[in-house]
Amino acid sequence: MMNTKEFIEESIAEIKEQIGDKKTIIALSGGVDSAVAAVLTARAIGDQLLAVFVDTGLMRKNEAQEIYKIFKEDMGLNLRIIEAKEQFLKELDGVDDPEEKRKIIGRIFIEIFEEVAKENGEEVLVQGTIAPDWIESEGEIKTHHNIALPSGMVLELVEPLRDLYKDEVRLLAKDLGLPDEIAYRQPFPGPGLAVRILGKITEEKLEICKEANAIVEEEIEKEGLNKDLWQYFAAVLDTKATGVKGDIREYNWVVVIRFVESLDAMTASVPELPFNIIKRISKRITSEVPNVARVVLDVSDKPPATIEFE
Repeated sequence: MMNTKEFIEESIAEIKEQIGDKKTIIALSGGVDSAVAAVLTARAIGDQLLAVFVDTGLMRKNEAQEIYKIFKEDMGLNLRIIEAKEQFLKELDGVDDPEEKRKIIGRIFIEIFEEVAKENGEEVLVQGTIAPDWIESEGEIKTHHNIALPSGMVLELVEPLRDLYKDEVRLLAKDLGLPDEIAYRQPFPGPGLAVRILGKITEEKLEICKEANAIVEEEIEKEGLNKDLWQYFAAVLDTKATGVKGDIREYNWVVVIRFVESLDAMTASVPELPFNIIKRISKRITSEVPNVARVVLDVSDKPPATIEFE
């Protein structure tokens, strides 16, 4: 088993040596990998590191506020939050093709990140790359090389977690003082809730997706199942169905809930959760989230399905 305290000490020394007095930037997603990389680097070089969180508007409910509290107020990072919801939703307006959504989100994110890096004169980019991210596509480890951004800007790349696996990163997170909600946070897709809203993204569907996801997370965590499940979330289908609220018939959105177990996301299986938990989640979503007619359960393993919907 990895000696986390020893790893932290050695990493801090190595990061100091690699970066020196150069201005450094990291894209902080709120996931455990980028969180640990950011805190390790901040321990090494302090405010020389700028952590950037881009709020796309497609994040989980209250995500930006939680990121600010944990990383700025509690951990003392030099953090900048970029509010970019309007920009993302404007360019996604009317787009229903999943790959097109991904391309748009990726492009805007890089444009914003590049703008911040150029504005601050950054020279080094820190990434929370871990072993599974490169192991299938590369045959060797490079601990310090360069990366060219689309604008032609070249940054030195530092990846302090490149030799580690997810379970080891979680142990580091605990030793670095990160709270459980970060250390054991479930993977969250880069495009955010865009891949959990099938079809066109609207403000209405986005709000439904945020609220339904929050209910799923709250109930699973209340039951203590969050450390056993790989992912647990809600998605909004691109279809409506007839429902009844009170004595009034309505025609509204369908939400699907999904729970999977996995070791590495290459394959995933659907666990047999107690039905009372599923039923409680369904009742809460239909009663607490406006414009939802019904909730359905996805029981598809990977393969043939993917974990996310788009």
